[in-house]
Amino acid sequence: MTMRPREQQYKVDRPLYSVDSFEEEHEKVYRQRKSLLDHVRQYFTCDARRVKNTALSLLPIIGWIRIYQIKEWLLSDIVSGVSTGLVAVLQGLAYCLLASLPPWYGLFSAFFPVVAYFFLGTSRHISVGPFPVLCLMIGSVVTRLVPDEGPPMNITGFEGLSRDDQRVLVASSASFMVGLMQLGMGLLQVGFVVRYLSDTLVSGFTTAAAVHILVSQLKFVLGLVVPGISGPLALVYTLEKIFVQITSTNICDLVTSLIIMVAVFVVKEINDRYKAKLPVPIPIEVIMTVVACGVSYGFDFKTRFKVDVVGHIPQGYETPMAPDIDIFQETAMEAFPMAIVGFAVAFSVAKVYSVKHDYTIDGNQELIAFGVSNIFGASFKSFAASTALSRSAVQESTGGKTQVAGLLSAIIVMIVTLAIGFLLEPLPRSVLGAVVLVNLKGMLMQVTEVPYLWRRDKPDCVVWLVTCIASIFLGLDLGLAVGLGIELITVVFRAQLYVLCVTLSNNDSVVPRAGINEPEGVKIFRIPSPIFFANIEFFKTKLTEAIGFSPLRILRKRNKALRSIRKLLKNGDMEWTTVSFWFLMSRDNKEDLDLPVNLKDLPIKIDWNRELPANISVPRVELHSLVLDFAAVSFLDISALKGLKTMLKELVRVDVEVYIVACDTYILEKLHACSFFDDEVRPSIFYLTLHDAMLAILEKHPEASEKSSHLEKVSLAVHLHFSHSQTPGPETKF
Repeated sequence: MTMRPREQQYKVDRPLYSVDSFEEEHEKVYRQRKSLLDHVRQYFTCDARRVKNTALSLLPIIGWIRIYQIKEWLLSDIVSGVSTGLVAVLQGLAYCLLASLPPWYGLFSAFFPVVAYFFLGTSRHISVGPFPVLCLMIGSVVTRLVPDEGPPMNITGFEGLSRDDQRVLVASSASFMVGLMQLGMGLLQVGFVVRYLSDTLVSGFTTAAAVHILVSQLKFVLGLVVPGISGPLALVYTLEKIFVQITSTNICDLVTSLIIMVAVFVVKEINDRYKAKLPVPIPIEVIMTVVACGVSYGFDFKTRFKVDVVGHIPQGYETPMAPDIDIFQETAMEAFPMAIVGFAVAFSVAKVYSVKHDYTIDGNQELIAFGVSNIFGASFKSFAASTALSRSAVQESTGGKTQVAGLLSAIIVMIVTLAIGFLLEPLPRSVLGAVVLVNLKGMLMQVTEVPYLWRRDKPDCVVWLVTCIASIFLGLDLGLAVGLGIELITVVFRAQLYVLCVTLSNNDSVVPRAGINEPEGVKIFRIPSPIFFANIEFFKTKLTEAIGFSPLRILRKRNKALRSIRKLLKNGDMEWTTVSFWFLMSRDNKEDLDLPVNLKDLPIKIDWNRELPANISVPRVELHSLVLDFAAVSFLDISALKGLKTMLKELVRVDVEVYIVACDTYILEKLHACSFFDDEVRPSIFYLTLHDAMLAILEKHPEASEKSSHLEKVSLAVHLHFSHSQTPGPETKF
């Protein structure tokens, strides 16, 4: 025989409180609110402490360099920096193909932004540099202004430049604009904008970007000459051109790519499976690149098999270049989504590592850091930087402790650029394309989230699907805008068409139970959302359906009945002992019928729930108390206040007592400020908790307590799910 564990209980012994009685007994403490002048004065106050905090905020390196543990951290940072640097070299060359630029410019993007972020960034573990989605977005701008076929756009700065130089100018100018936008948002403290990009939206967007990247790299894997295409349906047109030339596939490129992809994929799986046992991940991408480069040089792939190789890589860095103002005007619309996407991805990765390693990051400072990094890099002909997930994973998993590892990775890239870049000249571009494709696995596998989202949250699933499909067919910039629009629409629908609850409870908990009788004449209604202009009518409709009658209709019926009774009494056609009679109903004024029921000139009080004389029919109202649970209502606007007051007046006029519980103090203050209360709607209807309101009801209507003996022990929640496409059924009762 097993003994049930003793249930834990607690007992609260205090008076029954309404809001008014609680405020009478306890003094309210008001928080001192700062005026606009106080905020301005504080913002421009300058003292030693303010200067110190500002310096630490703008230069986070000061904060962590003071606590840098050389003996414990330096060796780990060196190992991590070298490993990350080798990966950064390869990814810089590979991702540069996505931007439709000569490969060696990717090395610039893996160096200059990293140096700037070393001083300004708050994350200690992300690896700054080329990000494939951002590279693809830059590539679409580049091919739009400087297409592969046909003349470039008429821009003054293009005069006297080769096609490659024109493209570099476009990419660096667009990246400069991205940096300016990020820096401006950081200085204006608007880092919160990234909150509007939900995880679902980012997942759908990056999956679509992975599809674009996959299609864009097919021409390198197959060894085909396919011009870059931008704009809506660019992916469809690109696939069409690829399939038209499919018979011209370079077999050497295809075989090389397949070997690289299989080898890299297998070793990456080994790295993931045995990462706990391996001291550092096997740098398979670097190994295969070196092997492919040696084989290509030894067998002269370029001459014998017509393989397209990286070619000449200039040694050293080029002189700084000013951005072109005309290109600013042409690329401003594309630059904004680039700024948002680049920051959102980097900030998301940074948050993951900051939580894992227990330190804080500042979103506004991250915007400033990436803004300065992109401005600095664009001046030296690099393109917009963010962070690549795989590269950041290498930096963290190989033991990186701080951005010293990032700086060392930049030094490795610099060594390749200045000294040994020529060794990569025979590297086939198909190898770079294969490396890019293998690294798409994580983004492409996000499609497996769709069944889970459909089962758990259909609106989120719709956001994912619409964002992904729109980004695939309309392009990444338009697709992101469509995704944001759909996301905001779902937020509006969630707020308007929320799930309403009719609850039965004698305490503050709501526990679904079956087989419990509802207290007669009591209805508890929970509103799980703010009430505002967009959902006030929905709220009134669902509240009416929940209580089972329209208060306004009942009020009009009662006033019509009173007019008939007064008319018959005046004509002497009725006495109170009369059982039944016929009378003629006249046309009534609806405005008069909406007024409260006036019984002053009648010799008795009418019980509207009993049978009335003379066949006068008025619907009965079994409800005597309605409790509105405002615990989840965070705000009400003016439209909601008007609608709520109208509804409360209608309920009071049909003798339904209204109790509002758990209302926020801010909302109560707003109600007083907006003259919400009058002779019918009084402040005394507000109670501290649901428990207080229920005790007040049972004290006033003891018959409800007698008919519901289980009230002291249980709570019932009957969820009524409504949507704009469903017709609610009858009220559910247990």
